[in-house]
Amino acid sequence: MKYALWALLALLAFVGYSAMSNYNGFISSEETVDLQWANVETQYQRRFDLIPNLVATVKGVADFEKSTLTAVTEARASAFNAMQAVGDGTGSIADFQQSNMVLGRAMNGMLGYSERYPELKANQNFSDLQAQLEGTENRITVARKDFNGAVKTHNGNVRRFPGAMWAGLFGFDVRDYFEAVSGSEAAPSVDFGA
Repeated sequence: MKYALWALLALLAFVGYSAMSNYNGFISSEETVDLQWANVETQYQRRFDLIPNLVATVKGVADFEKSTLTAVTEARASAFNAMQAVGDGTGSIADFQQSNMVLGRAMNGMLGYSERYPELKANQNFSDLQAQLEGTENRITVARKDFNGAVKTHNGNVRRFPGAMWAGLFGFDVRDYFEAVSGSEAAPSVDFGA
């Protein structure tokens, strides 16, 4: 009887320790995912902040079709709203990626005009903004890679035994990765109508 009581107490202590350890691990990995998402948002915000300056510079130097500049402005707003929706849990990364693909195409259309307008290509402010945008795109790539690494760790914790058992009990789920969206494999085409 005494042996059975000790065995039961040891089993309960082990289960309690396992539950506590797994719960704390899920909290840590979720916090890491959230931190990495915040880093992704920071880099995208940098991009979103550069775009109005780029549009203003282009507008001041070249006589662009308003539809090109409007497309960039609207795509920026859409991507920004999609990013905020992911951050507050009401949107999906796939929708955010899709809106950024639209923004990228609109930006490529606008940036492609520098070949048609030599005065734009020669403008130092435009060149500086292009260089900053290129650097920002590299930072975004690194931030997304780090985010996916954090998601991989978290998802592994949630899906492996005994974590899977505790994750279901405590309400922890796998998180979505950044993945290429349908259509992103095709290079955007730029038509100057020339």
